[in-house]
Amino acid sequence: MTETFTGSFTQQEPIPDEAIEAALAVMRHGRLHRYNQAPGEIGEAAQLEQEFAALVGAKYCVAVASGGYAMATALRAAGVGPGDAVLSNAFTLAPVPGAIASLGARPVFVGVAEDLTIDLDDLAAKADQARVLLLSHMRGHICDMDRLMAICDAAGLLVIEDCAHTMGGSWNGVPSGRHGVAGCYSCQTYKHVNSGEGGLLVTDDAELAARAIMLSGSYMLYERHLAAPAPEVFERIRYETPNISGRMDNLRAAILRPQLRHLDAQVPRWNDRYRVLEDGLRGQPGLTVIERPAPEGYVGSSIQFLLLDWAAGQVREVIARCAARGVELKWFGAPEPVAFTSRYDSWRYAEPPRMPDSDRILAGIVDMRVPLTFSLEDCALIARIIRSEVGAVFQGGA
Repeated sequence: MTETFTGSFTQQEPIPDEAIEAALAVMRHGRLHRYNQAPGEIGEAAQLEQEFAALVGAKYCVAVASGGYAMATALRAAGVGPGDAVLSNAFTLAPVPGAIASLGARPVFVGVAEDLTIDLDDLAAKADQARVLLLSHMRGHICDMDRLMAICDAAGLLVIEDCAHTMGGSWNGVPSGRHGVAGCYSCQTYKHVNSGEGGLLVTDDAELAARAIMLSGSYMLYERHLAAPAPEVFERIRYETPNISGRMDNLRAAILRPQLRHLDAQVPRWNDRYRVLEDGLRGQPGLTVIERPAPEGYVGSSIQFLLLDWAAGQVREVIARCAARGVELKWFGAPEPVAFTSRYDSWRYAEPPRMPDSDRILAGIVDMRVPLTFSLEDCALIARIIRSEVGAVFQGGA
C-alpha cells in the first residue's frame, strides 16, 4: 500500500501555558503600549529586550513590529539612504530586498553557492560596490563567517545580519547575529519563537542602538529601555532621527519571553527531526543533501535539498507527486512567485542582471518546513515518500 502523510506543514505547537498566562495578565491590566507603565513597573517589552540581549551576548536590543522592520531600521541607523547600493543574497525571501528598497536604496545581489550560503567569491568580487552588506542566513544556512568578515573588513563593508531563520544558531560558537554591526531576528509564526509577528534588533554600537530606538518610535521615552545606551548618546541624535513607529507591544513581548527561556531546549528537538529527514534522503540518486559544516550550529526548522540540473518539468512532477501523498514542498526554481517563495529576478524594482551560476542552483532548490508538531516517525515517513517520488521521476527521466 502506498504510504501517505496526513499532518500539517503549517501547524505550530501551542503557545506555552506560561506565555498565555503572561499575555492574560497584560490584557487584564490593559497596558499594551510599551511605554504605558504603572509607577515602578517595568514593561514586558523592556524586559524582553534585556533578556534577549543577554541571551546572544549583545549590549543593546530593541523590540520591533517585525523582522523586516528590524532590517530596515538597522539599515537606516547605519546611514543607508536613497540611491545607496546595498549588497545582499540572491537566495533569500522578499522582506530582505524589501527592507533595502523601503529606504529608496538599491539591492545589489550576490550569488548563491551549492551549500545555499552566500557565494563568498562573488562577494569578494562585488565588495567595492557598496558600503553595507545585508547578509541573509537564508533557511538557516550560515556561511563561513570568519572568511566573510575578513572579506568585509578588508573592503570596509558594514555587515547587518538577517537572522530570521537562525535564532539559536551559531558559527564557531558565536551566536548568529553577533558577527556584524547588527543582527535582526523575526518572531513571525513560522520562526523559532512565535508571536504572530515581531522582530528584535541587537548591536554593540551605542549610536546605532540609540538611532534604532528613536526610529522605532520611542519619542523622548527612551529612558524606559533597559537594553539601551546611556542618555548622553540619545542627546547627540534625538533631534535628527525621525520617528518611524514600529514598536513591539507588551502583549507580544509577554508571549515571547517564556518561549525564549525554552529556546535552548527547542533547538535539539528541531535538529533531531532534521537529522531523521537528512539521513532518510541521503544516498538517493539525483538528490543532493546539503551537508552542514562542523563549525555551524544550525537549527533544523526547515530542510532543503537540490535536484541539480533537473529539467523544470521533472522538478514540478516531484513536487506534484509528493503533494498527492501529503508532503508539501516548495520550489525556488519556479519562474513566478508562489506564496512565500520568490527569487531575485522576481523583485523587478531592483532591476537585477542575470546571474547564470545562481540561476542553476536556484532552479534545483526544494524546500520544506519542519514543524515541531512532527514526530520522528513522521519525519522518517516523509523522507521515504520524497525518496520514492524523486526516485520514480529520476529513473523515468534517465
